[in-house]
Amino acid sequence: MTTGDGAPSSSRVFVVRRDQDIYIHTLRKLFNESHGIFMGLQRSEEELAGKSRKAQLVQVSKNYRSVIRACMEDMHQAAALKLGPAFLQVSILSAMELIWNLCEILFVEAATAGPLLLRLLDWVRLHVCDVDSMVREVLSSESPSKHKLFWNVVDVFVLQGRMDEARHLLSKEASANPASMNMYKILDDLMKKMPVPSLGNTQTLTELELKWQHWHEECQRYLQDGTFASNPHMESICKILLGDEDAILEKKELMTTWYHFLVTRLLYSHPTVKPMELRFYAQSSMDLFLGGESSPEPLDLILMAAFEFEMHQVIKECSIVLSNWWFVAHLTDLLDHCKLLQSHNLYFGSNMREFLLLEYASGLFSHHSLWQLGVDYFDHCPQFGRVYLELHIERVPLSTEQKALKVLRICEQRQMHEQVRSICKIMAMKALRNNRLGSALSWSIRAKDAAFATLISDRFLKDYCEKGCFSDLDLIDNLGPSMLLSDRLTFLGKYREFHRLYGEKRFAEAARLLLTLMTAHIAPCSFWMTLLTDALPLLEQKEVIFSAEQTYELMRCLEDLTAGNPDKQKFQDDDVETTKVEMLRLALARNLARVIVKEGTVEGS
Repeated sequence: MTTGDGAPSSSRVFVVRRDQDIYIHTLRKLFNESHGIFMGLQRSEEELAGKSRKAQLVQVSKNYRSVIRACMEDMHQAAALKLGPAFLQVSILSAMELIWNLCEILFVEAATAGPLLLRLLDWVRLHVCDVDSMVREVLSSESPSKHKLFWNVVDVFVLQGRMDEARHLLSKEASANPASMNMYKILDDLMKKMPVPSLGNTQTLTELELKWQHWHEECQRYLQDGTFASNPHMESICKILLGDEDAILEKKELMTTWYHFLVTRLLYSHPTVKPMELRFYAQSSMDLFLGGESSPEPLDLILMAAFEFEMHQVIKECSIVLSNWWFVAHLTDLLDHCKLLQSHNLYFGSNMREFLLLEYASGLFSHHSLWQLGVDYFDHCPQFGRVYLELHIERVPLSTEQKALKVLRICEQRQMHEQVRSICKIMAMKALRNNRLGSALSWSIRAKDAAFATLISDRFLKDYCEKGCFSDLDLIDNLGPSMLLSDRLTFLGKYREFHRLYGEKRFAEAARLLLTLMTAHIAPCSFWMTLLTDALPLLEQKEVIFSAEQTYELMRCLEDLTAGNPDKQKFQDDDVETTKVEMLRLALARNLARVIVKEGTVEGS
């Protein structure tokens, strides 16, 4: 790597992370609560048909939006405390809800001509909040009609179709100007009679269009008669009611956005607009509003794609612009449940829904606790979810035993046997490095790793030889069938059983078990001397424990040990070992003599 002047520069590695948002604390609510909504949607009754299914999906969409709004509230509080990224995040969340709400109206609810306009009006009222502070200022003043921004507020109400509020304000102005009372009554009457679509089926579109045409002609007549000529403000309002584009555009600063202009324009010129006609009005509204003075922002292009019913383009643009996969993953999943994306498969095999969910869940796995949510998202990706989960679950840092058990439970529930073994081996190694032999043995048994269980069993036996006692007795005493995993583990369990029998003074049973461990070659040869040494107290008991046959077996084992030891010379030079051998020979000879006398006495009697 070189700098511009050819000199070498220091090498750097840049770590690029797509999902930085998952580390923002205030967005945790978004990820956690939306996970519950997502899971509910996957479990929902697909069999529901028609209106009931659509109502269910619309409610799911509203639930997602309510989570976004709740996060916005938290962000507003953080912004008030001057917490850095909060200002930016509020605007991003606001844009996300704006787009989602429009998609809900056009795609999920699929509002038809008539109700469509009402939904768009609600959308504008909810999201165009730039004028709210002005409205509050005027309404809270002692005399609203005398406030310098009074007519601006009336205009805002009219532009947003809030006729009752506009009429209420105008009544205050009428009271203050009795001379113009007649003019106010006419305008109030026009606003009151304005036909609007209804959400019910109380009137047909044809009836609405006829009523609207008659009302429009009445407005036109009053304007041409010069009824409002003496009051420019009221004349301007009448022009807006007539859908005069120039008059509406004069209020550009009050609308603030081209999509507000679009909805106002539709309200007063084409209230029965059909969904597929929106694209033409949207494009012309954006062109008129921007007027070549500025280029469309990314948000404008996304909204335009929605108005054009290009939902794949909406998803694509959002994927590029937004800082995380949360939005596109959940919106696409919802649209997929609406049966709107069924035909769209990606060239590498997965469909768009699964691809985006996989990306989102992969991002969650980079977080120390949110990875648990990612598991459920992978579970609902039928094609590649299992493969992704196997890859990502192995990368979860097993920082504590509790976390390891959590990961293990997830793998066991999904029969991910390879990952179960891998996790158990990792934890067994960690425990062994920390000299926690009990935990290491427990994990190796769980992994069904015979070689590692043998290694740890040897460590237990080595510790016993050095310290003269066993650690983790509870674990060894309760090995059960697990001791069959390896010969060494079997020996460890049985050797511990010998000590338990000896401690309970069940000497005959202890002696039989000790002999079995040696003659059946369960015990490692390196441990024979220890076992023979353990036989000494039994040979020295007042009561004869070993029979003549058993004593001969012990003698043979001792001779095999001394004769077959590869380090025979070293063995003979070791005074301690030589002393042990001599003591054992003496004890065995004395025991044999006692047995012969005892058995001879028994036979003689």
